[in-house]
Amino acid sequence: MRDTLKIATFNAENLFRRAKVFNFDERRDGDEILAKVDLLRAELEKKAYDGKKILDLYSELKDFIDINEVRGKLFKHNRKFEVVGVKAKGRDDWSGFIAFKTEDFTEITRKNTAKVINSVGADIISVIEVEDKPTLDMFNSQLIVKRYPYSMLIDAFDPRGIDVSLLSRFELCDIRTHMFDKAGRSRIFSRDCLEVTIKLPNSDFLYLFVNHFKSQGYGSQEQNDAKRLRQAQQVIDIIRERSHDLTRDKVAVLGDFNATPDSSSLSPLTHVSELKDVLALKIARPEDRWTYHYDVNQQLDFILVSEPLQNACRQAGVERRGIFDVARYSTGEVNAWPQVQDNGVTASASDHGAVWAEFDL
Repeated sequence: MRDTLKIATFNAENLFRRAKVFNFDERRDGDEILAKVDLLRAELEKKAYDGKKILDLYSELKDFIDINEVRGKLFKHNRKFEVVGVKAKGRDDWSGFIAFKTEDFTEITRKNTAKVINSVGADIISVIEVEDKPTLDMFNSQLIVKRYPYSMLIDAFDPRGIDVSLLSRFELCDIRTHMFDKAGRSRIFSRDCLEVTIKLPNSDFLYLFVNHFKSQGYGSQEQNDAKRLRQAQQVIDIIRERSHDLTRDKVAVLGDFNATPDSSSLSPLTHVSELKDVLALKIARPEDRWTYHYDVNQQLDFILVSEPLQNACRQAGVERRGIFDVARYSTGEVNAWPQVQDNGVTASASDHGAVWAEFDL
């Protein structure tokens, strides 16, 4: 009989291929392009088109996106099939979508990503930003030393291939998606809140809620915070709808929340007294809990646990050795693995550390 349980979460920034827009050395460069993609998407939803504006935006973005025309034609083409103009007069003239162009990772990048997961050695790990279920299973079978017998990913609506997923050594008993949850006409979750019930070796159950909340990137901070606040509130509402007792049931809310612990946008989760951050439980200084660096060190990745898991928590930490230049961010306290540091920023396993926690069963 096992006597411990290890849970982790890791934003892997995809496993085999990533949207080209995410492959810049500086995140802000990708954010600028994503902002223009949003402008183009807004233009394509209009009833009457400004052809020059659409063509100008597309010309700037064509190295990073494709326009998939499903019915009717958006563009005019010459004999070489080069885009030379806009044919559609408005949204009603065609249907289609923006797809992000991708680039395959090098073998060393894939191995570094796997090294984080292998190093953490979790029994259950939520892997954030994964392309699709076949990719998750291929990664699991080819690069994970001790293959996980259970995996789950439900493709959601984000076209960049950044879905939430789960790998587990224990049986998945009940699985629910919340990608269709709405507030009015708007979808609540940017990706999904993947709800999974897991049967533990002692015949008890673990209730997981895997999330990747709205980013801090392109778009206004006010709108981003408002969307993230709604997402955090929806997670709590789901837990209450399921009648989970946070003083008795083993519940964990985990993933990339895209905001720091003191952010008001996370308050529906962080102000629930029966839910605690495992890093706060076991690491005294807040500055030592960081999981991500963008200008400054920040904690964006979390495992929030209910009281039975809080009481059973032995230890918790962050695996940061897959982050390029982590020695600089940590003022020499942590060194990246040589396979990461010696091969440049694109060989980084991720720009996030993996959060883990170990519990008594």
